Amino acid sequence: MAERTIICLRCPRGCEVTATLDNDGHVASVCGNTCKLGIEYATQEVEDPRRVLPTTVRVRGGTMPLVPVWTPTPIPKSRLLDLARATREIVLDAPVEIGQVVIKDWEGLGVDLVASGEVERAR
Repeated sequence: MAERTIICLRCPRGCEVTATLDNDGHVASVCGNTCKLGIEYATQEVEDPRRVLPTTVRVRGGTMPLVPVWTPTPIPKSRLLDLARATREIVLDAPVEIGQVVIKDWEGLGVDLVASGEVERAR
């Protein structure tokens, strides 16, 4: 059996949690956590790690050349760079508003890319 040690980020304690994996790579047990959140975090991080992507996309005709965007729900870590590459091709027309959906349900993963800033139209 393999072990994987990670720092739990679910609460401010930052416990060093060790997950013991079975032969299929699934979490068999977790130790070092001081609460049940550590078990949930370690299992998620080992079996299906996910991340939120904050980045920017280009804006045409705006007061700023870029607008910040993000994925309000985490995406599989293995797809993070694919989505980052896809954002390079996006050019939005100003104005852009906070909460504007830039990409809906990216590649069927149920993940949206949403503007987290605004850009007014240039005068």
